[in-house]
Amino acid sequence: MAHILLVEDEEQLGKLVREQFLAAGHSVTLVTDGPSALRVLETNAADLVILDWMLPGLDGLEVCRRIRARSITPIMMLTARAEEVDRVLGLEVGADDYLTKPFSMQELLARARALLRRVSMMSERAAGEQAPAVLEVGELRVDVGGRAAWLGGVTLDLTPKEWELLHVLAAHPGRAYSREYLLQCIWGVTYDGFDRTVDTHIVRLRRKLGAFGERVVTVWGVGYKLLAA
Repeated sequence: MAHILLVEDEEQLGKLVREQFLAAGHSVTLVTDGPSALRVLETNAADLVILDWMLPGLDGLEVCRRIRARSITPIMMLTARAEEVDRVLGLEVGADDYLTKPFSMQELLARARALLRRVSMMSERAAGEQAPAVLEVGELRVDVGGRAAWLGGVTLDLTPKEWELLHVLAAHPGRAYSREYLLQCIWGVTYDGFDRTVDTHIVRLRRKLGAFGERVVTVWGVGYKLLAA
């Protein structure tokens, strides 16, 4: 059973979605505005946040930014905005998945299960480790258990997605990863046509790595890799 925070200001839709998740055996907290969502998360952890884009008080994008700044809780955004630029923006501020209204309840439940399954698998892997693994590539150190990274002894200020991207690349220096693989591995769902999401995060990661960022290279026709030396 998971605890789901549902943030939806359309009363009928909110009740319908809540009923579906309750029937599936989950607990649900339903709120109708952005500030209320943030207040709930201050005192009650959520396993999944389902977040409407258009909300009173604070819109979904701003709520997503604030959640992602302090938590890796998976976030699924619901919206009537179907334009590609809007979907890309939602992913870039930290959403893990994106569902456009109107949607089927079966698809919503399936995507929620996929996000919860991904988090559960990550937790099981972490629990099974004897000690937190630390990856080292030159002067770069990535603490897998602590989800932290240092460059030349200086802590890197990375967003959760930037850290995950660096983690994947540093785990196998020299190996090239396709954009499609990185989207699936880090965001958990395949986003057809959203290659720019990976590209944007690579640009930001390189910038934060400074001169070391030159070792994150583009493999034309494939994707990206971190040079071992």
